[in-house]
Amino acid sequence: FNPGSTGQMHDIENAHKAALVAVNTTISPCISGLVVFFIRAKVWQPKLLDVPGFCNGILAGLVAVTGACATIKPWESAIIGFVAAFVYQGASMLLPRFHIDDVVDAFAV
Repeated sequence: FNPGSTGQMHDIENAHKAALVAVNTTISPCISGLVVFFIRAKVWQPKLLDVPGFCNGILAGLVAVTGACATIKPWESAIIGFVAAFVYQGASMLLPRFHIDDVVDAFAV
């Protein structure tokens, strides 16, 4: 949906803008999802391959990059996705400490 938000592709400049938006909207969630998957598989106990965590990591990357996806470079999108993964993971770890019952971990996203 983000590339369509450019509203028009009548000239080459707007087409490039839509392509940049598509690239940034793809890179950030990929990085974020993989980082969360790695953290939950190798670092955070009980060290499981957590597919729901991977999906929520993807959503966290999408949420983090959507506002700026038309104005940033792809390498910046990767950094945003990396940071979003740690923000999501931290928020996800804090929920049980505050006795917040969130079965699908949506609040952390």
